[in-house]
Amino acid sequence: MKIVTSLSFRGQCREAFEFYAQVLGGRITAAHPYSEAPPDMPVSDPKYKDWLMHCWLDVGDQALMGADMDTAWAPNIDKPKNGFDVTLHTDDPAQARRWFDALKEGGKVVMDFSETFWSPGYGALVDRFGVPWMVNTVPASRT
Repeated sequence: MKIVTSLSFRGQCREAFEFYAQVLGGRITAAHPYSEAPPDMPVSDPKYKDWLMHCWLDVGDQALMGADMDTAWAPNIDKPKNGFDVTLHTDDPAQARRWFDALKEGGKVVMDFSETFWSPGYGALVDRFGVPWMVNTVPASRT
């Protein structure tokens, strides 16, 4: 079984997933715009033709899924994302720092990357696309 987080955007899905692929060393394996949808699909307004209705990013044996949504289909899409974080774990503090520093560009740091009582390196942020992230270094005693 695989549990995959699906992220929603308002026209920024492609840009966000290209950024995540670069930062995380992943590969986008699907990116289907609404313009490819069947003619009877309810989303037919030409202004959405370049928005993605499905995007898939593989990162090692993990993945992220995403789509662009508008308020007519997802009433809270214009509100801050709340109640979850995409969380990255590694046993390499330098790698964790690189991820954190790249993801925070243009975003907002919630907790700066530093050593904590549970981790040799942890940080939390909201990236420039409004997605909340936690970056955690797993202590050597737990790997």
